[in-house]
Amino acid sequence: MSKNHSTSNCVLSYCFYALFLLFCVTFTACGEDAAPAAADLDKAAGKNTPAPPPSAGHLRAFDVVLDLDGENFSPIPAESVPRNSCSDLSVPTHITKVEDTWFIVDCYHNQVIYHDNLSDPLTEWQVLTSEIDKGHTIASDGLVYLVDDTEGNRILVFEKKEGVFYHTQTLDGVGNRPHYIIYDAPTDTFYVWSSMSGEMYLCRHDPGAPQMYLTEIRRMETLADTYVRSFTIDGGDIYFVSGTPGTPAILRADLSTFEVRETYPVPDSMAGMVQLTTAGESFYITVSTDIAGNQDAATMVRTEDLSQLTEGACEDVYANFIGGGTPYYITHIDNSYYLTEHRIPGHAVWKFDITENGISNVEAVY
Repeated sequence: MSKNHSTSNCVLSYCFYALFLLFCVTFTACGEDAAPAAADLDKAAGKNTPAPPPSAGHLRAFDVVLDLDGENFSPIPAESVPRNSCSDLSVPTHITKVEDTWFIVDCYHNQVIYHDNLSDPLTEWQVLTSEIDKGHTIASDGLVYLVDDTEGNRILVFEKKEGVFYHTQTLDGVGNRPHYIIYDAPTDTFYVWSSMSGEMYLCRHDPGAPQMYLTEIRRMETLADTYVRSFTIDGGDIYFVSGTPGTPAILRADLSTFEVRETYPVPDSMAGMVQLTTAGESFYITVSTDIAGNQDAATMVRTEDLSQLTEGACEDVYANFIGGGTPYYITHIDNSYYLTEHRIPGHAVWKFDITENGISNVEAVY
């Protein structure tokens, strides 16, 4: 074979190879049998694409009041934080514990107080904030602490630095009397309930960053004109207690959509409920008023079947706490339960246990 003939064969081979590569690229990019993208492979394998952080798409950012990392920040000594000047509690609504610190929302004293134990006098507690008007709850994920300013229609955010809590952010214009906040770890979301407008404000922050964002507002249209004091998240369900005015009923809805799954009518005597707590196979419900707003109907009941409440199939368990007052929110802390209560001097916070036989080991804390 001549040198020229060999060269011609090589050129033809390269041309055919180039055409083959062009065909493969074109077919892969445009044909129906194109190779799946990495995201498609992940989806096929059951992997979910990570949701964008709250800062990527939000309705409103909370207003920054104080930047703890800013040049103008001046820390204050922990011992200079004001102590609680009140020797008693005036309509306490909520008690909780975050890490080693206890918090009590002292509603009618317009303050939130905190301390490291429940045995010292209330005057040994320190004041987290007195910037609220009839606040009801405090919630935390360990990084930020959210407090509802009920009559101010806003949320205050606090951060802890070197043992001192600082008011760092505020969200104004939060519905009508925001009344109840919880942090739900599975959804990494703070749920803030506007008690008189049927609106839920969902608030989040980016991982490791304290800046809060309002990411969504959901509405329960059936509760828009009803005073509803709280809600309870239980797995994929969210329960809204009965309120007034309106048709007395507990609503069970889908947590992700707020679509009502079931309605449980309740008697007029229990219309003004405060909270529903799940414990084992039972529901414990605190009641503030009847349908007419009379606090003489205040009580606490236990039932295993919400659908039977309208027929009176429940056990009144308020006698375990003397009775005669108005029980409010219940919290589950360190394997025990805590109840706030008002209208009875000297009995504002209770500690108790719940077993398969009901309530036991009841103890007055404050």
